[in-house]
Amino acid sequence: MEDNDIKIETDEFILRPWKEEDAKRLAVIANNRKIVDNLRDGIPHPYSIDDARQFITLASQNYTSSKVFAIEINGEASGSIGAFIEDNVHRKTAELGYYLAEEYWGKGIMTKVLRSMAKYLFENFDLIRVYAQPFANNTGSRRALEKAGFRLEGTLKNNVIKNGVVQDDCIYAILKDEL
Repeated sequence: MEDNDIKIETDEFILRPWKEEDAKRLAVIANNRKIVDNLRDGIPHPYSIDDARQFITLASQNYTSSKVFAIEINGEASGSIGAFIEDNVHRKTAELGYYLAEEYWGKGIMTKVLRSMAKYLFENFDLIRVYAQPFANNTGSRRALEKAGFRLEGTLKNNVIKNGVVQDDCIYAILKDEL
């Protein structure tokens, strides 16, 4: 199955490939400093429509080591979730990265997105573990992971530098037999 054919639908959202026409909405979402401050470096701020187009082009590539989907809510792209499949000794593990438009925070949507994505990964790839690594101060992301069934495996002290500040991050994971 081609990535462009993949669509995961629920009553609240659809996980689907990014489309060129999503660029304007993506530029608005990703230009939110509250979102960017909770993501790894690599996402520019301010975030332009050209940045959005470049991201969509990359996300649309059919890579075997990554799967990136738009989170569509009420007919429009409202966030993103990606899985990055590890290699070498971690070849049965995938890391998740994700964000959601601020207007949908606190509504339980990301919890369901995380659970749906983990289910998709376990059903379609030879994986035994899916994990995410939110910054320790990102309580919303941590809560969504916990509610989705991910368990806190540890806190990595002084592990990241974001905006010039040294801070902790956490590792949350779910195993295939726990879903």
